[in-house]
Amino acid sequence: MKKSFSQSCENNKKPIIDVIGNYFDACELILEIGSGTAQHAEYFAGKLKNSYWQTSDQQQNLEGINQRLNGYTHYNLGRPVLLDVLDKTWPIKKCDGVFSANTSHIMNWEMVEKMFEGVGRVLLPKKTFCLYGPFNFNGKYTASSNEAFDKMLKERDPESGLRNFEDLQILADQQDMDFVKRYDLPSNNCILTWQHKS
Repeated sequence: MKKSFSQSCENNKKPIIDVIGNYFDACELILEIGSGTAQHAEYFAGKLKNSYWQTSDQQQNLEGINQRLNGYTHYNLGRPVLLDVLDKTWPIKKCDGVFSANTSHIMNWEMVEKMFEGVGRVLLPKKTFCLYGPFNFNGKYTASSNEAFDKMLKERDPESGLRNFEDLQILADQQDMDFVKRYDLPSNNCILTWQHKS
């Protein structure tokens, strides 16, 4: 089986690590929700050698992730675990960092809610959840390209689409997570960061 590849992952991996490296250095366990092609995981684990990066995804993506990780030689990158955000129990019980990229606009809203609930369960106090992707703010698009992308997503699946930051903040508040900072990245994407209070 050929490794999955995403050009956008290649393009955004350095801007992302420049942000999340400030939060995830020397973490015992970082959970990545939805590892996809695992290009991010491979690159980030290589940069965060004092941390352990745990990949996860839905069943249909696990084989592709394993294919990519077959060539990874460092000890700090975990083989993917099956993670369905809708499950009440996740395979990872506690961690000191959570990262997810380009998931919230693919998920339906119930899945987004359950993702935040799950993060609230597994994330240790004073630790950080970093969520990457395109988002709306105050109900408005940050770029015309994001508006076009949102339209395309909704045509494919009416329950998907770009999420409003304010709606995500409500979910974070319900899980006792304080908003830390918004980082604007290339191609009209952002990283949103929250810290778990308790």
